[in-house]
Amino acid sequence: MLSPHGSLAILISAALLAPPAFATNVRSSSTHAKSGTTHKLTSTSRHHSRRVRGQQAIDPDRVTQIQQALIREHYLNSDANGEWDATTVAAMQKYQADHGWQTKLMPDARALKNLGLGPDYSDAINAKDANFAAPVASGTAPATQIDGFTTASGVKQ
Repeated sequence: MLSPHGSLAILISAALLAPPAFATNVRSSSTHAKSGTTHKLTSTSRHHSRRVRGQQAIDPDRVTQIQQALIREHYLNSDANGEWDATTVAAMQKYQADHGWQTKLMPDARALKNLGLGPDYSDAINAKDANFAAPVASGTAPATQIDGFTTASGVKQ
């Protein structure tokens, strides 16, 4: 037979283990009363302005350069005034469409490069002492420079 302490221990453990075993995960339905407290996400009354990112407008000097290039390519008939107006937008869209590029975003980087308005690296750190001369043609290279290199025929010189 069990001692009074043993039976008490069994009774307490049964009381502690029984509720989780018989518990069910019941969602509230129309037959069950809802509790008086609800948990809601409350919105604050503070309104944060949206942070504007990226380039919002084209610099007037850059617009003038683009307009001059479009005039040179016969896509723009008006004068270069530095304003990104409807005429300039239409000319740029026509130029980009004629080259098979997108026309939704203005202006396309490929179009600017093709118009001769690509990036200018003349102010780069390593460009100050750089030599931008064309490379020496292979027939005019000194013999000492090509010693040890294999020619196209596979013969070492």
